[in-house]
Amino acid sequence: MSSILNADLHCHSVVSDGTLTPEQLAARASANGVELWALTDHDEIGGQQRALAAARANGMKYLTGTEISVTFAGETVHIVGLGFDAEDPRMAQGLQRTRGGRGQRALEMAEGLARVGIPGAYEGALKFVGNPELISRTHFARFLVETGACHDTHEVFRKYLTEGKPGFVPHRWASLADAVKWITQCGGVAVIAHPGRYNFTANEEYALFTEFKAHGGRAVEVVTGSHTAAEYVEYAGMAREFGLAASRGSDFHSPDESRIDLGTLPYLPGELTPVWDLLTDRIQ
Repeated sequence: MSSILNADLHCHSVVSDGTLTPEQLAARASANGVELWALTDHDEIGGQQRALAAARANGMKYLTGTEISVTFAGETVHIVGLGFDAEDPRMAQGLQRTRGGRGQRALEMAEGLARVGIPGAYEGALKFVGNPELISRTHFARFLVETGACHDTHEVFRKYLTEGKPGFVPHRWASLADAVKWITQCGGVAVIAHPGRYNFTANEEYALFTEFKAHGGRAVEVVTGSHTAAEYVEYAGMAREFGLAASRGSDFHSPDESRIDLGTLPYLPGELTPVWDLLTDRIQ
């Protein structure tokens, strides 16, 4: 396939921390001209069958997807998996282990918020959770906006939910090696998600790309919702340097919160290998 393809291979539904159902996302993607779609809920594949059926109903091609939380060099990094066998029990078992610590982390986040005068945050966040195993900072952020503590979710993260702030609690996620293994052993391709978002030094970023490739990772998000135009160019260069394919995805969560809508990003730079070229036999 050409790099001139409206593929959106990164978005989230109510199965993790999005606000739309898989069916609503599929309809929205199709209306925006998406031709190839993937639902990539955080550490969860419970929405895959619904997403596939909705993609077909809306005339789109589909790739299975998930976004795995990884701890690398003290930072949380996200690795997107595309085109894997969603029925392979090894993927479900790995993701179950990764999700396991979210509940305790959420209780500790609520305790931190209570100490600065915001009681009831755990119960409040639960109202926004489609899947209690996947309670996250985003759900707390929606509660704080609802109560008027902050104007929007971006303000919540700045004031309360990033490192050094009252509601921040780190979590030990999967290792980079584990995440790539789960994806590749199930027939998929591992992708570094939105690399421009991580607070790495140049040496740490180089180590991430080096180790990712050594473990069998094969692609990087070049065009994604949080990247600037300059970062499109920067990570196109990294893709070339490391011999990685390029992916494209909005990272859409909600019509009210996301800066970029499904299917509205620029196309991939033409000189790169699109990740879908590695997955032609996995497209459904």
